[in-house]
Amino acid sequence: MSSSVRAGLSGALGMTFVGGSVAVSGVLVDAPLYTAQALRYAVACAMLLGWIRLTGRALRRPRGSEWLWLLSVSVSGLVLFNVALVHGSRHAEPAVLAVAVAGVPVALAAVGPLLEGHRPRARILAAAGVVTAGAMIVQGIGRCDSLGLLWALVVFACEAGFTLLAVPVLGRHGPQGVSVHTTWFAAAMFAVLGVSTEGWWAASDFDAGDVLAIGYLAVGVTAVAFVLWYSCVRGLGAGRAGLLSGVAPVAAAATGIPLTGYAPAAPVWVGIALIASGLALGLGRSSSGQSGYRLVPHMIRAGVPGILRGPSTSCNDREAHRVRASSRSSD
Repeated sequence: MSSSVRAGLSGALGMTFVGGSVAVSGVLVDAPLYTAQALRYAVACAMLLGWIRLTGRALRRPRGSEWLWLLSVSVSGLVLFNVALVHGSRHAEPAVLAVAVAGVPVALAAVGPLLEGHRPRARILAAAGVVTAGAMIVQGIGRCDSLGLLWALVVFACEAGFTLLAVPVLGRHGPQGVSVHTTWFAAAMFAVLGVSTEGWWAASDFDAGDVLAIGYLAVGVTAVAFVLWYSCVRGLGAGRAGLLSGVAPVAAAATGIPLTGYAPAAPVWVGIALIASGLALGLGRSSSGQSGYRLVPHMIRAGVPGILRGPSTSCNDREAHRVRASSRSSD
């Protein structure tokens, strides 16, 4: 199995966990939100640390501007994102916020390549548009007021930031390192929010269902899904990886079948077909030549994060160079 296929499967599986969390998150509607999130990220961070120690991997301490990048991922993609969902839901129907998230593939396809050191590709941009259109159809379009629209824009920016702001530090810290540092940042920030707004004893309000929901969010949607997603981003690049976020609404629709007892309506199937078409367009064989990006070796030694270059020379190119070198030496 090629590295690109493994990265794609990692991204799809990670988004499946995220899509399946829609029903689980509904259990926590009446629970102390900030305290629940603090526990979620604390448990996830502890699990990730245990996994790193068990596997003998190195956990690097952030240095210089890496602190700012990692903190930005936590603030935007974890803390502000969840706050925006809560406040946005008071002014907008859930579908509005879901559509905001659905627009993220286009942002990743446009901005991600710039952070990775190359120009966006028209094929990936077109595929992102198709995936976004399909996701919007799957989720529907709701109603909102002006504040709801503003919060939806915040949700969009934060969801895009979760991936884009991690690109400069993925090379040195890897998926596990980025996940560990962002989760402990988030756990600390949510703990402060929880204590200040919900009180010291808010966790005593959790019932068994709340605890199970927090456990699933901590294990599946955070510890596992974060590593899977960042592995995908590092392997495929942010632009192509962003297409796989279209798997989340499909997983959410599939999860709803056993819960509601009803199959998705016809428009949902149309949206799913569009998402599949966008994935085929952007991840098909003709676009597989563009894989992830890696740090330039001398920049790694110098400790400069975020300096990226394109994929290494392909096998065919290397063979051509070898043949030409042989012919020159024989002359």
